[in-house]
Amino acid sequence: MKKFIALAAAAVMALSLVACGGSSSSSAPAATTAASGSAEAAAPAAPASSTKMTMGTGGTSGTYYAFGGILGQYIKNKSGIDVTVVSTDGSKANIQGIDIGDYQLGTVQSDVMAYAWSGTKSFESEGAVDTFRVVAGLYAETVQLVTMDPEIKSPADLKGKAVSIGAPGSGVYFNATDVLAAAGLTEQDINPQYLSFADSAEGLKDGKIDAAFIVAGAPTPAITELMTTNDAYLVPIDGDIAAKMMGDCPYYTELAIPAGTYPKQDADVTTVTVKATLIVSADASEDDVYALTAAIFDNTADITNEHAKGAELSIENATTGMTAPFHKGAAKYFEEKGVTVEAE
Repeated sequence: MKKFIALAAAAVMALSLVACGGSSSSSAPAATTAASGSAEAAAPAAPASSTKMTMGTGGTSGTYYAFGGILGQYIKNKSGIDVTVVSTDGSKANIQGIDIGDYQLGTVQSDVMAYAWSGTKSFESEGAVDTFRVVAGLYAETVQLVTMDPEIKSPADLKGKAVSIGAPGSGVYFNATDVLAAAGLTEQDINPQYLSFADSAEGLKDGKIDAAFIVAGAPTPAITELMTTNDAYLVPIDGDIAAKMMGDCPYYTELAIPAGTYPKQDADVTTVTVKATLIVSADASEDDVYALTAAIFDNTADITNEHAKGAELSIENATTGMTAPFHKGAAKYFEEKGVTVEAE
């Protein structure tokens, strides 16, 4: 009955998301392993667990990989679960990796997760995936439009420009096309380039592209490096464009990237966001998922000292806006904190 209710809810949500897309590339994950420089790595380890988990994250120049490395280290040190954090092609690849058993944990965009659960949009050909459960929402993933072209002041100015919009079918791709549509443009109105975060930054520096969409927690390493040595800036996604996006798709919310987030950024920049979410294999034990959830949320202050995104870890943020069920182990932890979530 719980599964029926969850699927029905997901179907209703999917109908409300006709104008909204999301996924990350389904390419095979890269064999890159994150190594945290955390002082926590030198702390006394928790009692060893027999459990081993691989966590899929994202590209090495994105926030998923950097923040995932820190979360993996805290899970290992505080719960004793042996976590290996690897670089992948992102949300869709992580969901598929859990589905086939290559990964047991993964970071995903909230919109991509919903499409997987309901078998819509980027998961329409594969069908619904129900082999994962939610651990927690983590932080806001900002849709960042970066350029070095002074003529580009709004997404509407992208017409006729060479623009990186992410790999076809990726989360960045769907977010970018949502922005374009809200600005009255289509993919055919630009010269689309399907590049990674790192390649987008290089393309901007080399003058091969005019602008790039990068969807990740701010500050994003690729953008920080670009703005440190170049006259690059963020283009606002606000006003009528943001309002249309939020009206068409309930996953988008408006958020200001504070001044000083990036080098030479002297004013707030308003844009739209989705939510980075940690998911786990449905087969993981209740005890293990309870322990890894506690390892994160009992240590948010220390995590924040190591990465700015830790400041967004909260019980409220962790438990809202999810359209797939929580794992029972995570639900047990949040219940102890006074919050009840739908779980199975």
